[in-house]
Amino acid sequence: MNFRTMVATAMSATAALTLAPVATAKVVDQSEAGFTVAHTAQVAATPADVWKMLRMPQNWWSKDHSWSGDAANFWLDSQAGGCFCEKLPDTGAGVGSVQHARVLFSKPGQMLRLSGAFGPLQGEAANGTLTIQIKATPTGSALRFDYVVGGYMRFKTADIAPAVDKVIGEQLLGLANALGGALPPSREEKAAAAAAEAAAKPAAETSPAEDEPGLDAAVADLVEDAPNAEPEGRR
Repeated sequence: MNFRTMVATAMSATAALTLAPVATAKVVDQSEAGFTVAHTAQVAATPADVWKMLRMPQNWWSKDHSWSGDAANFWLDSQAGGCFCEKLPDTGAGVGSVQHARVLFSKPGQMLRLSGAFGPLQGEAANGTLTIQIKATPTGSALRFDYVVGGYMRFKTADIAPAVDKVIGEQLLGLANALGGALPPSREEKAAAAAAEAAAKPAAETSPAEDEPGLDAAVADLVEDAPNAEPEGRR
């Protein structure tokens, strides 16, 4: 699937993602050097069940964002150094394969971090880091996808960042659906989100660094305490 096709597919998913019960979904930062997208959701599944499903991307990663057109060709070795890969069926010249990402950090039931430039980014001199966090909640689990991209790309960040944002959001939605569906935000979470928005300063009166609330604030409406992005013992 080429760049234009993947971007067009991502854009066509905008309406569906807007209607989906995902708590937070947005490009939280971007510059000429790269961008960051963050997506969050809650599911009625334990962290152990989330982890089990996470290790089976063939059950939740979209076939529309594959090279083979069939999600059944995905697999994931969830240990450090392991591959999030895809098999390319034999069309007469032999079986092929694609490495989408490599596992950097794996803590069952809590966090999986992958290094990989997905889709059209793979052909660029760009690096991407996808951090998937899981946190237990009274109703199940909170999920958070952060994807940070940087490096040289032959297209404008302003054009590619929204498309990648939609693609990452679609994968989180796929994972949530595989676990029974994303839960809608509670009344308390909606109130917290409204309060955070009201307290934000107008962009015209602040610098970009001051205006951007950061990843933790971006998901404040999901969990009371943002998940730790680094393993214990490294603080």
